[in-house]
Amino acid sequence: MNAAGVAARPSRRGAGPLQTIVVIAVTAVLIGAVTWLVAGPGTDDGVTSIDLGANAAGAAPVVGAIPPDFTAMTWDGQTVSLSDYAGKPIWLTFGASWCPDCRTEAPDVEATYQAYKDQGLVILAVFIDESGADIGTYAQRAGLTFPIAVDQNETIAGTYRTLGIPTHFFIGTDGRIKDVRIGALPKTEMDRAVSEIVN
Repeated sequence: MNAAGVAARPSRRGAGPLQTIVVIAVTAVLIGAVTWLVAGPGTDDGVTSIDLGANAAGAAPVVGAIPPDFTAMTWDGQTVSLSDYAGKPIWLTFGASWCPDCRTEAPDVEATYQAYKDQGLVILAVFIDESGADIGTYAQRAGLTFPIAVDQNETIAGTYRTLGIPTHFFIGTDGRIKDVRIGALPKTEMDRAVSEIVN
């Protein structure tokens, strides 16, 4: 109270500039965190990072190398090996139905397969960290007609040192890797990479 016994009126001045900056900064961090949780860990460069843990072994296959062979089950119960397609142009692609970048490029991957399969192109996809049932549901909904191997424990991805998806290996008829691309590809780049292995 003041000397006259009257209670002082609280100040009506707004928050200081420092308090306003702190509120804005905290709000921005919260919005960013919520966005990441909703959208997942996809990045602006079209790559979704993955953690292979103890599955990562050896050096990643490089252009000019013969890619490691593997055998796996497809989502519909077929046994498939990379060596099954020896002598053919192969597009080996790693992805997952939960990967936003993979879902984005999937229609173009299928369209490219349809355009080049009569020239011998084989697309073999390896989907990681999910069950065959989940892969099958997605593949049927998305209309994907090429084989998709189940790599639920990331064993194949570990062999290939696939640290982000989608990752693409383009393998020539001589069995050697001609190109490695990490991240979602535009249709023009798919056509370019595939034309180099089918011709």
